[in-house]
Amino acid sequence: MDVCTRFVVLFCLMGLTCAVPVKFIDCGSSSGKVSIVDIDPCASQPCQLQKGQAYSVNVTFSSAVDSQTSKAVVHGIIAGVPIPFPIPIEDGCKSGIQCPIQKQQNYHYLNSLPVKKEYPAIKLVVEWELRDDNKQDLFCIRFPVQIVS
Repeated sequence: MDVCTRFVVLFCLMGLTCAVPVKFIDCGSSSGKVSIVDIDPCASQPCQLQKGQAYSVNVTFSSAVDSQTSKAVVHGIIAGVPIPFPIPIEDGCKSGIQCPIQKQQNYHYLNSLPVKKEYPAIKLVVEWELRDDNKQDLFCIRFPVQIVS
């Protein structure tokens, strides 16, 4: 693991101690089961996401399958329409998960949710999927947020 990746993982792990569990809805985790979702900082729900800031997203889940790889896909759902939401690291194996993923094991997925200054101030639902080798969801979660100025 390179120094940059270690720093990101360490920073995210420190966030685990400060984050408050977020209420989420499972939206089709066919290959795994989520136990905890943390967003840091998030003092109240829905999480208030400040434009120009980045937020730590930590998902604890168990896998029901073996998988060599994992890929994150994130959307903002606005008025029922999913809009792609770019994240810095799509590769789950570079986001706190040691691959290959093994069946019946627990994992701590760690990533960053950057909120660009150009985003409108709006309430929306974030849909975050982590897909296995077969493009099935190791997890699929939805949680409400509000982007604020």
